[in-house]
Amino acid sequence: MAKILKKVDVLTVGVGWTGGIVAAECAKAGLKVVGLERGDMRSTEDFVEVHDEWRYAVNYGLMQDLSKETVTFRNSPKQKALPMRKLGSFLLGDNLGGAGVHWNGWTYRFFPYDFQIKTMTEKRYGKNKLSKDYLLQDWGITYDEMEPYFDKFEKTAGISGEAKNPFSGKRSSDYPQVPLQNTPILSKFEQTTKKMGYHPYRMPAANSSGSYTNPDGEVLNPCQYCAFCERFGCEYGAKASPIVTVIPTALKTGNYEIRSNANVIEILKKGNKVIGVKYVDTKTLEEYIQLADIVVLSSFVLNNAKLLMVSNIGEQYDPKTRKGTLGKNYCYQLNPGTTAFFDDQYNVFMGSGALGTNIDDFNGDNFDHSNLDFIHGALIYGLQSGSRPILSNPVPAGTPSWGSEFKKASVYNYTRAISVGGQGASMPHYQNYLSLDPTYKDAYGMPLLRMTYNFTDQDRALFKHITAQTEAIAKAMNPKSIVSAAQITDYSVVPYQSTHNVGGTTMGSDPKNSVVNNYLQHWDVENLFVVGAGNFAHNSGYNPTGTAGALAYRCAEGIIKYHKKGGSLV
Repeated sequence: MAKILKKVDVLTVGVGWTGGIVAAECAKAGLKVVGLERGDMRSTEDFVEVHDEWRYAVNYGLMQDLSKETVTFRNSPKQKALPMRKLGSFLLGDNLGGAGVHWNGWTYRFFPYDFQIKTMTEKRYGKNKLSKDYLLQDWGITYDEMEPYFDKFEKTAGISGEAKNPFSGKRSSDYPQVPLQNTPILSKFEQTTKKMGYHPYRMPAANSSGSYTNPDGEVLNPCQYCAFCERFGCEYGAKASPIVTVIPTALKTGNYEIRSNANVIEILKKGNKVIGVKYVDTKTLEEYIQLADIVVLSSFVLNNAKLLMVSNIGEQYDPKTRKGTLGKNYCYQLNPGTTAFFDDQYNVFMGSGALGTNIDDFNGDNFDHSNLDFIHGALIYGLQSGSRPILSNPVPAGTPSWGSEFKKASVYNYTRAISVGGQGASMPHYQNYLSLDPTYKDAYGMPLLRMTYNFTDQDRALFKHITAQTEAIAKAMNPKSIVSAAQITDYSVVPYQSTHNVGGTTMGSDPKNSVVNNYLQHWDVENLFVVGAGNFAHNSGYNPTGTAGALAYRCAEGIIKYHKKGGSLV
C-alpha cells in the first residue's frame, strides 16, 4: 500500500529547465515545493575529465534507459507500432536537469509569426494556403506578451549573443553577454551570406562568453571551446543548465526539496481538482502518494502527455473524428543542409555547442510564400560546435563507405569540411499524434506512449526549398565540391535528427483546440499545470528551449497567482 506523504504547496513532476524554473520562482515567493525526479542526482563535478565520446556521444551515457521506458512508433494509424529499442532520432535525457544538461545551448525566441501563425498566414495568403489536413492554430498568446519571459530566461541563462537580427521581435534589452568568439569558419559564412544580400547574425548561445553572474547570484564560467557540449555535461560550469542555475537558486531558499529516483505513475484526482501524484521509488520499488495543492507536469514532452493519458485527464485526440486535444499537434523538425569541401584547413576540433552564425531570411514568414506549396521555413546556419573524431567523417561524393579509400578521405577531409545547415519548421497534421499503446508496457506496468508520425507534403516541399538555399550558399564559398542531404521520404526513428519533439499538450485560447490556457493551466483541472515544448501548437525553425524556458516563467507567474486566489487564470 502506498505511503501518504505530507501535503506541499507545489509539486513538480520532472526537474529540468521547466521544473527548475517553476521551483525557483515559487520557492522564492515563499511556497513549499517538492520536485520529483525520475533519475539520479548529479552536479558539475560528475563531468570532470569525462571527455569520452564513445561513452556519451555514441553510447548515450546521459540518456534514458529504453529497457525501462521507451515509446512505440509507427508512420500511420494503419501500421502496428513497435517499441523503439535504441535511441536514434531523438535523445531523451535522464537524471537531474534532464536534456537541459546535455544540450548544445542554441537559445532562440520564436517569431511573432509563430504565436499567431494561423491568423497571420490567412491574412497574407488566404484560408486555403494549407489543406484542411493541417491543424494550424494560434497559441493564445502574442510575442509581445511573451517578451518579458524571454528576457528573464536569457538573463537567468546568461545568453551570449547580439541583437542585430532584423527579423526578430522587439526586445526590451540586449543579450546579457557578448557573442562567443568568431572563427574563420563563421567569418566565411558571414561574408558569403552578406555578399548574397542576406542578414547574418551570431547565434544566441547558452555557452558563456565570459564570467557571468545571473540575477539570482548563480555563476557561469567562460567557455573553453572544448567541443564537448551536445550529449555531454559541461565540466567547466560554462554551459547554462538547470543544475548550475535555477536548481541551486531554488535550493538556497530552504523551501525546495528534490526527490530523485521518483517515477510518477499517476496523477491523483478528486472531483474537478488533482490532489497529488502516486510515484514509485525506482531503487526500492516502494510506492508513495505525495499530496499537493498544485501539481505541475514539467517533464519531457512525451512523458507529460503520457501522464495525462494514463491518469484519464482530458480528451484523447482521435484522428478519425479530429475531436479531442490530448496528443494532438505532435510535431518534429527537418534537417536539410549541404557540406562543402575545401583545400584549406580549419580547426574543426575546437568549438562550442552554439558557436555559430545564422541567417533568418528563409525562416518564419520572412520571405514570400505566395508561389510556394508550404509555409514557414528554416534557420540556416554556419556552426563550429567541434568535430569529434568518432562521429565526424565527412567525405566527398563518390567516396567508398568503408576500406582504405574511405579512411584516407576521412582523415584528409576532417579539417577541410564546412557544413551549411538548415533547421526546418514542422506543421501539425491530423495523422501525426500521440496516444497510449494498447500492447506494450513500461517497467512499472504502465502503457507505453505510442507515436504516430510521418513527414508530410509540406515537410518535403520545405526541405527541398531550403536544401537549395544551403547549396547556393555553399557554392558561393567556392569549395572544391559539395554534398547535400538526401531528400526526405518517410520519417524513421533512426538516425539522429534532433531532440526537438513538440506538441501533444498544446496551449491556446479555447479548450476546444488546446489542453492548457496561456498560463499553462489545464482547462479541465484548475490546479494542474502542464509546461514544456508540448505546449507548442507547431514547431518553428528554431530550437525550442528558449521558448520553453519563457513559458516556464509564464507558468510560474500563473501558479503564484493561482495559489493566492484560485480559479481560472484567463
